[in-house]
Amino acid sequence: MIKVGVLYPNTEGCNFDMDYYCDRHLPMVQKLLAPALKGVAVEQGIGGGAPGSSPAYVVMCHLLFESVEAFQAAFGMHGEKIVSDISNYTNVQPTIQVSEVKL
Repeated sequence: MIKVGVLYPNTEGCNFDMDYYCDRHLPMVQKLLAPALKGVAVEQGIGGGAPGSSPAYVVMCHLLFESVEAFQAAFGMHGEKIVSDISNYTNVQPTIQVSEVKL
């Protein structure tokens, strides 16, 4: 199992429309990447490690796939449409990390 992390840095001047992201963007992603997409989780940052500090990421999204190949095949067909929607909910470019789930 692999996890594709889509991490939106909490930068100065960052804007993020969580309602659009959860109500419009993610349903589109789920539809386009099905059936390869096995699960999705979204986290909204509320604080950093130190009391009162800001979170490093305003939002983190985690997408689960059986393999890197399954992710690449699904995203390869629909990536342009998914990426072109980013400007509808944020002015921040996400960082992408592909990880192997160990536990």
